[in-house]
Amino acid sequence: MNLKIALFAVLGVTCAVFAAQWLLLARDSARRERPTLADVGIGLLTLFGDALGIGCYATTTALYKFRGRPSDELIPGTLTVGGVAAGIPETIFFVTAITVDPKLLLAMVASATAGAWIGAGVVSRMERRSIQLFMGAALLIAAAFFVVSNLGAFPLGGIARSLTGWRFMAAVVANFVFGALGTIGIGWYAPSMVVLSLLGMNPITAFPIMMASGSILVPVAGIRFLRSGRFAWGPALGLSLGGVVGVLIAVLIVKSLPLHALRWLVAAVVTYAAAVMLRSARAVRASAGSAPRPA
Repeated sequence: MNLKIALFAVLGVTCAVFAAQWLLLARDSARRERPTLADVGIGLLTLFGDALGIGCYATTTALYKFRGRPSDELIPGTLTVGGVAAGIPETIFFVTAITVDPKLLLAMVASATAGAWIGAGVVSRMERRSIQLFMGAALLIAAAFFVVSNLGAFPLGGIARSLTGWRFMAAVVANFVFGALGTIGIGWYAPSMVVLSLLGMNPITAFPIMMASGSILVPVAGIRFLRSGRFAWGPALGLSLGGVVGVLIAVLIVKSLPLHALRWLVAAVVTYAAAVMLRSARAVRASAGSAPRPA
């Protein structure tokens, strides 16, 4: 069987299992929450940027933080659960349009999915302050990558579309780590592009690898968040609905934007959101320290 067809088959099955799990939980009317227009708008805007190479985790987290909804401890799960639907058209488009070694692609997808399954299990049990600290750090890392990208300091990379030997294994291990970190809001397009470039690959290969990895690992990790209940229903559904529209607009209509100026804007917004997130974590610690101890 063609390996790309196998990948799309796995994508279909994984997303179907995720959708069935979500629908099953949604039968409980007490859990259902309708998305607002703002929820849908955030999904459209951030996933539009994701399809153009801006990424969506940092921008979505920043907008959620500015809005004050959902609560900080629900953001990782909301990002994961709400990002499943948009991953389908992104993967089909980029895997079809950009050539990369199918064996490397499948190995990277498998390792990222394993990392996400482990990461989601950890994040779904983390305390609010721990999540705030990790996501604040994630936002600062994302802002740093935006700045580095605009300064042209990323490694140039090579022309390879495949890897062998230790380089193959290094890429697979790195994607495992990126998959785990993705569950706490650290987007992995920029780190993936850096690693692949250092290993001699064409930086553009990061697109199909990242999109395919995300489209499989996100529903897998999403199932763990669904079972734990650590996500916000309305914002997650709005992210799903708006995200699909945003991706389709990006890849079928717009296709390119002046990303240089946009990255500077996003870096500033994300840095401010990181400061707010870390300040919230500090406030949680202060309130915990001032709470009366039991006799």
